[in-house]
Parts: sequence; C-alpha cells; structure tokens
Amino acid sequence: MAKITPRYSTTVTVTGGREGHAVSDDGVLDVQLRRPKTDGPNEGTNPEQLFAAAWGACFQGALMAVGRQSDVDVSGSTVKVEVALGAEPEGGFGLAAKIMVEIPGVDREKAQELVNAAHAACPYSKATRGNIDVEVLVV
Repeated sequence: MAKITPRYSTTVTVTGGREGHAVSDDGVLDVQLRRPKTDGPNEGTNPEQLFAAAWGACFQGALMAVGRQSDVDVSGSTVKVEVALGAEPEGGFGLAAKIMVEIPGVDREKAQELVNAAHAACPYSKATRGNIDVEVLVV
C-alpha cells in the first residue's frame, strides 16, 4: 500500500452494522443505518448510499480541478453515482458502480476527456480501480 501524507483524517464509529448507527468524531454525520429495501421506502441510509455520495462528491471535486487546469467551466456539471451490491459468482457479495457525468455547454468529446482525467485523479476512483467493475459515462 502506498504511503500518503495525510491532509485530512476523520473517524466514523458504527454500531449495529447494517441495522445500526454511524456517528462521525465531530458529530456532523449522525445517521441511522438500514439494509437497502427493494419493496418500499428505506427507513434509514444504507452503506451503498453513503459510498455513492462520498464518491460522487470526490469525483466532482476532481472534475472541477481538471476543468480549472484545462480552462473549461464545469461548474454546472452534475455527477450521479450508482452503486450496486450483489452476489459474486465465486460466492459472497461485491460492488459495481456507474458514474454518469453531465457537463452542460461542453462538447461530448471534450467532456469525455475531462471525465477520464477526473476518474484518473479522484482518490475514490483510485481506491476502487481494479477492485470493482466501474463504468464511467458522459450523459
């Protein structure tokens, strides 16, 4: 594992697993955790939603940095991250993800170039690279 020079660190304490509670060390994050429901409204946040939100925020931050470096305005962009949880053929469960990016006012070819650069730079994308199936699309 590569060593980093930490710029930020946080701790979240979880009790009760997927039917539990998560609280950050500063108290800002304080959520009830529930298993994802396929037959009705969720009664709390599930880990896949939290992961999708975190990855989406990180990815958009990387996209904004890439946009600044390329002198392209991506401030109106949206990043949607879909995280799927499912059974793996060899047993157990795994994740897959789809990242869908819209950049209004930027032609599709340039948008794809920016999105590819953001995917290369985003720490969450780096952390999952080679570990889960990820599809990155300009929409």
